[in-house]
Amino acid sequence: MKRLPPGQANSRIHRERDVSALSRLVLLLFCGLALTAGFLLAAKQHFAAIQYGYKSQDLRREHQRLLDEQRHLMLMKEEATSPVRLEPAARGIGLQPVQPGQIAVRKEDKRSESHPAVVVKSAASLPR
Repeated sequence: MKRLPPGQANSRIHRERDVSALSRLVLLLFCGLALTAGFLLAAKQHFAAIQYGYKSQDLRREHQRLLDEQRHLMLMKEEATSPVRLEPAARGIGLQPVQPGQIAVRKEDKRSESHPAVVVKSAASLPR
């Protein structure tokens, strides 16, 4: 079925271009691109914030682990330097406890009266 009779002269008529419709389409395309770019930027910032949160949590965990390790090492140091452990080790290498006669307090000038000097005499200088 033909819509136009064959002798009709409408075949040479061309439709006019609607410039305002074209400009509206370009404006709509530009607005869509701007909206899409905004969403992509917001998504990028959101995912970056999540990544920073994960890194911050990892650093907090590492900080806590290091604090625990520091406490453990300080406890080991305190145990190793306690008199209970040092005395048997000192006796094992031949050291003896300090005798009361080996300690002498020497007073210096008035400036250091609050901190008198303590002199430990050697065992050879003690009378027997």
